[in-house]
Amino acid sequence: MKIKPTALLITVALLGGSVMPAHANNDAVMSLLKILRDKGTITAEDYDLILKAAESSTAEESSTATESSTQPGIEEIVERKVDKAIDLKLNQEFDAKTEQVVAQQVDKKVDEFPVKVSHGDKGFRLESRDGNWQTNIQFRAQTRFTTPTTGDPRQLDNFEAESENTFQLRRARLKIGGHGFRPWLGYYFEADWQPTRDSDDDAADASTRLLDWRITVDKYEEIGFRIGQWKIDYNRERVDSSGRQQFVERSIVNRIFTIDRQVGAQLRGHLFKGTHADLRYYAGVFTGEGRGVSNDDSDLLYAGRLQWNFLGRDLALKQTDVEYTEKPTASLSFGAASTNGRCTRWSSSGCGNLDGFLSPSNAQDGQYRIDQWTQGTAFKWRGFSWQQEYHHKTIDDTVNNTSSDLTGGYAQVGYFFHHLIPAIPKQLELAFRYAIVEEPNEIDIELENRREEFTIGANWFLFGAGHNNKITVDFSHLTLDDAFANRNVNENRFRVQYDVSL
Repeated sequence: MKIKPTALLITVALLGGSVMPAHANNDAVMSLLKILRDKGTITAEDYDLILKAAESSTAEESSTATESSTQPGIEEIVERKVDKAIDLKLNQEFDAKTEQVVAQQVDKKVDEFPVKVSHGDKGFRLESRDGNWQTNIQFRAQTRFTTPTTGDPRQLDNFEAESENTFQLRRARLKIGGHGFRPWLGYYFEADWQPTRDSDDDAADASTRLLDWRITVDKYEEIGFRIGQWKIDYNRERVDSSGRQQFVERSIVNRIFTIDRQVGAQLRGHLFKGTHADLRYYAGVFTGEGRGVSNDDSDLLYAGRLQWNFLGRDLALKQTDVEYTEKPTASLSFGAASTNGRCTRWSSSGCGNLDGFLSPSNAQDGQYRIDQWTQGTAFKWRGFSWQQEYHHKTIDDTVNNTSSDLTGGYAQVGYFFHHLIPAIPKQLELAFRYAIVEEPNEIDIELENRREEFTIGANWFLFGAGHNNKITVDFSHLTLDDAFANRNVNENRFRVQYDVSL
């Protein structure tokens, strides 16, 4: 409240002197009082009190003398109000100044604190002020309902099995990663907490397991080095995180052809960045025993991948175009792998066997010679995404002198139709996938079975968080042409999943 001394002196002169009593109805005096009231110099309460005091001054002198001995005069009333207004103004200025000083001191202390705390796409981040140390901590949960089967049926008995309506915690992950000492010295760990298991499985099948551990040195973009255990850079579908998928789960192709997580070392780099020759390369040597198993022989697994970003823009390894890529971005890739060992397939559980082949515990050292290769393409632009892979795998049984060829592939497409039809919610993506696998029959590997997958899906991305908070629904039509039984069977499957990363 701003006090005007001139207005106050006039008020005192009019109300406290001889003018007011003699001319209480004077229009000029009343106008002045109203102006002071309307401008906020005096309150409405003050206005009423001053009029009341002025009226009392017209009373007889004896009454006035009596009243003046018990009630404050006009000058005293105004003086009190002036003092109160000044005190209020000083207090307000003091509070504002104090608040400003405190805020400055807090900002200074925050700036001086050696660690910054934030939250982003990789979870909660702790980072040193100099940028040399960083840790990202993220929790991820994936809950799912499936009917009538939880996996991909592969044999006749799978298609003819009793229906199952299943709720499961498909994945529960803790991810810790960042860099230390220098920004180019990276590290990463990922643990899978107790996943859901089948009723006839051992409790150990649902125990916590360390999926990834790795150290990456990439001081120079052109050449880097990685050592540890991770999903080997071989094909896009497998390296894409299960939390960055376009459908509830990967295609029927994945189980047959992935080389999954391995322990080993790798050279990697990014060449000709930003040009039409933009190229990523990966070349490594690994144990070939899969996750969490040390090598028990002299055989190793060799794997490599080339990814050509022919439009001059790097295409990240995650599905859908929820980020709305402004410029067309595409890649053409090739991968190859070769090893001798007991395994004919790999998964997050480690070394395993395909249908019709011996389990690792029953196979001999180096019994299976595996040679495989893959080709893939991917494309994103303004809400549209496409990716495709073709796979070929040869398994030579060096003990029984037999050879089996497996082929397969998939193609999938997705689009946010809001960009075409604004009435459709912008957070909704629709997608379609076709996949095919031709593999040896379980009973007679000389015969070849054929499986197909037709899947339609929808993603609803919540709160603008992208893949970190989404609901996925898909419906699949799965078929099997069994060469040994000469039968063709099919099954429909429905799945709904909620995936959240914090």
